[in-house]
Amino acid sequence: MSAEKYLDRIQKIIGKIQKTQLQKIRKAGKIIAEAIASGHRVYLFGSGHSVIPVMDVFPRYGSFVGFYPLYDPRLMWHNVIGPGGARELLWIERKEGYAGIFLQSYSLLPGDVVVIFSHGGRNAAPVEVALEARSRGLKVITVSSHQNLKISRPSHSSGRFLADLADVAIDNCTPPEDALVDVGKPEKIAAGSTVAAVSVAMALVAEAGTILAREGKLPPTFVSPNVPGVAPDHNDRVYQAFTDFFYGRPAPKNIPEEGASAFFEAGAGKSPKKKMKK
Repeated sequence: MSAEKYLDRIQKIIGKIQKTQLQKIRKAGKIIAEAIASGHRVYLFGSGHSVIPVMDVFPRYGSFVGFYPLYDPRLMWHNVIGPGGARELLWIERKEGYAGIFLQSYSLLPGDVVVIFSHGGRNAAPVEVALEARSRGLKVITVSSHQNLKISRPSHSSGRFLADLADVAIDNCTPPEDALVDVGKPEKIAAGSTVAAVSVAMALVAEAGTILAREGKLPPTFVSPNVPGVAPDHNDRVYQAFTDFFYGRPAPKNIPEEGASAFFEAGAGKSPKKKMKK
């Protein structure tokens, strides 16, 4: 009975997304397609369980070069407690200032796009990724629970929810508590936001990919080796295309040019020379 309840609730959520969010998904898909067609990057970000749709977009069968996942193990749990644990992750995710440090390693440029997944849309990490992206001239697409905006307050010092910072803000149509099945206790069970977020993510891939294919600009695309007629090295060539894409942009400069020049002119960036023994 509870399994049927869950599947019924999930179907209703997906149906609501299709009914109320399709125009936003189409608009976001067009933004993504235009960025990829012009050689720009479409960054993907999520922390905690919201990294799951990021991982499911790329690399993935049916997805294509142009997406650039932003992964940080400190914002992803790979344990329950202790090193890499969920409690530790949640503390970092809510700590203001970390996202800006994390993004120093990436060359975000005007014309790029970032898609940010966050069910609550309140924690510092997703909000600050959006703030930093906007400050660098990127277009921002968000996927979060808009119902949560009606019952909560922003927790970030900017006073902004994630959706407030978006060029396109997509509602995952999942209730704020996330869990969907009532078992007669205050705590409901069986979360729905991951299924909703992955569904939106795949809809964005489908929309952007269709536009690119129609224009003859679909980049190399991963395909299952179970598909008849696929060359044995097909996915190897997709990985190579992504490698070229990954390294095709100069590294970000996080200190002024003159500061770097002075650093090396002074010899500070050189290894000390060893004296030869006579």
